[in-house]
Amino acid sequence: MTTEKIIYVLDTNILLHEPFAFLSFKEHDVVVPMTVLEELDSIKDRNKDVSRDARVAIRALEDTLANASPEEVLAGVKLPENDEQHPSGRLSIFNDYALEESKVKLSFNENDNRIISTAIYLQTEKPKNKVVLVTKDINMRLKAKGAGLAFVEDYRTDQLIDDIQFLTKGYHQFDGDFWQHVNECESETEGRNTTHYIKRDLLPSSYMNEYLIDEGEHFAGKVTGWDDDKLAITDLSRERLMSKQAWGIHPKNIYQGMAMDALLDPTIDLVILTGPAGCGKTLLALATALEQVIERGLYDKIIVTRSTPEIAESIGFLPGTEEEKMAPWLAAITDSLEVLHKQDESMDGSLNYIMDKANIQFKSVNFMRGRSIQNALVLLDECQNLTASQLKTIITRCGEGTKLVCSGNLAQIDSNYLTAVTSGLTYIVERFKDFPGSSTINLNGVVRSRLASFAEENL
Repeated sequence: MTTEKIIYVLDTNILLHEPFAFLSFKEHDVVVPMTVLEELDSIKDRNKDVSRDARVAIRALEDTLANASPEEVLAGVKLPENDEQHPSGRLSIFNDYALEESKVKLSFNENDNRIISTAIYLQTEKPKNKVVLVTKDINMRLKAKGAGLAFVEDYRTDQLIDDIQFLTKGYHQFDGDFWQHVNECESETEGRNTTHYIKRDLLPSSYMNEYLIDEGEHFAGKVTGWDDDKLAITDLSRERLMSKQAWGIHPKNIYQGMAMDALLDPTIDLVILTGPAGCGKTLLALATALEQVIERGLYDKIIVTRSTPEIAESIGFLPGTEEEKMAPWLAAITDSLEVLHKQDESMDGSLNYIMDKANIQFKSVNFMRGRSIQNALVLLDECQNLTASQLKTIITRCGEGTKLVCSGNLAQIDSNYLTAVTSGLTYIVERFKDFPGSSTINLNGVVRSRLASFAEENL
């Protein structure tokens, strides 16, 4: 096949996943079937978060096609160009309702079949072009292949990695002893802090605030700077990391030690904690937050929020104020507070005192837009269920003096529209790894109980 421009036919879920997706196909042409517009129209008025994305997609399409005549819309309207070296393709609306049902291979009873039929029709009518159906629906991709469509793809433009096993962990572990890998080293000491300068070749793909550990019992370091030739490594030592303390909590393994170092570092504005259930993400975040707000006075308040997908059937509307409505969703936080104060003579009294003293506020993600949060420590729990766009909304709410802690388990995604590789948590881990004010830690090892450990590995 001699291929000219590629023609991409977009499914509805692509525009719901990324409303401006039709701008992401470079010099190639994009076709949006009429059925897709019908589906967007039916979704836009629902009382769901996805409805906002439907409305954004409709407005974006309208802005692109606003000044075009009906004939131009059907033939294709030139998309905006970034520059002369990167020309853009054309966007067109295809009236799939005009197709004769007798000439298509699938029943017209389902919208998916209409969209597939559009792609097959274009494949037949334009044999010189490669026609690709783009959809996130796996079953639809299988149906399209079975109906005779040659090319079907998932939308991967915003996907930074193909497999979460390649996701940044926030640390690099050397085999054996770290110093056996080092041929040249210059060191300087200022107070109790020692910085080593080693060859950049030892860790060419390093990034700021990446931790370094080895298989020994003493060395631990953190990347704090670099140039073309050398890396600056701050010597932390395992002993110092394991002796970290916050609100009576000590790390149980080196991964928790690295996490506590990042959480307690006032120069780090964003800490991302990933890992399986029971590895201590929420407990460490809350303990270090209380330490910094009450004991150290670095922040004025703690704001706790999280996404609110339901695992099972809905229990209906909840009564009360915003904080009372959020209480069932934030039980993980109150559970952690109880753990931190279980030795107190009156645990309920302690919890009420701490809630007031630390000015802990439970807020819904739905009401974050438009806010500007100053001098606060924001704990965003279970953010594997948020999209990149939703996380961006929250991150951009952080004003001067605010620190954000994002935590989540990529193995526990409850959203129907996300996978581990498309989760907003995965997106910000990769996007922020080069940002000098952020740190990512993957907390290996379940430390909660042997029951949780067995379930994580075998269920």
